[in-house]
Amino acid sequence: MSESDESGRRERVLAAALATFARYGYRKTSMDDVARAADISRPGLYFLFSSKQSLFRAAVTQALDDDLEAAKRTLDDTARPLRDRLIEAFDSWTGRYVGPMAKDVAVLMDTNPELLGSIVTDYPERFAAMVTEAVATGVPRERDALAQDTAQTLLSTVSGVKHEVATREQFVARMTVGVDLLLSALDCRVRHGA
Repeated sequence: MSESDESGRRERVLAAALATFARYGYRKTSMDDVARAADISRPGLYFLFSSKQSLFRAAVTQALDDDLEAAKRTLDDTARPLRDRLIEAFDSWTGRYVGPMAKDVAVLMDTNPELLGSIVTDYPERFAAMVTEAVATGVPRERDALAQDTAQTLLSTVSGVKHEVATREQFVARMTVGVDLLLSALDCRVRHGA
């Protein structure tokens, strides 16, 4: 099997594992459940991952890496308006975790911090830094504190919105309102030196 085939197989197993863990919860999910969902033999699964915990960590890490990379690509595309980049980045980072099955994935991550270690803080901190940097590009350097406050308020907004909406579309609509309001306020404060 070529390296790219092996990589593709590993990614499919991780996606199936995340969905299975989300559906049944970490404790109730067996390696057999994941092997069936991934259409791989149990020995084949153990060849890739030595334990359920290592599989769980790898599945969550893969999902977060994908989310962070998508958000980074979006935020780095400075040819697009900041508003659009922020909305899309928040959708990439959080929007896909809204809705019935997606909520299970978020709950799974939130309820198993002991299995994930620093992953539960490292990735959100990296995303927060990316958002802060993107917002800071639109303000004079001496107003960095204002950019940080705006970014933190956006991050707080996303935390609340994700728990109040039932669909990804509702999430994007609400975050669009939040981003528009905060960027308008930021622009006003920068123009008036407040």
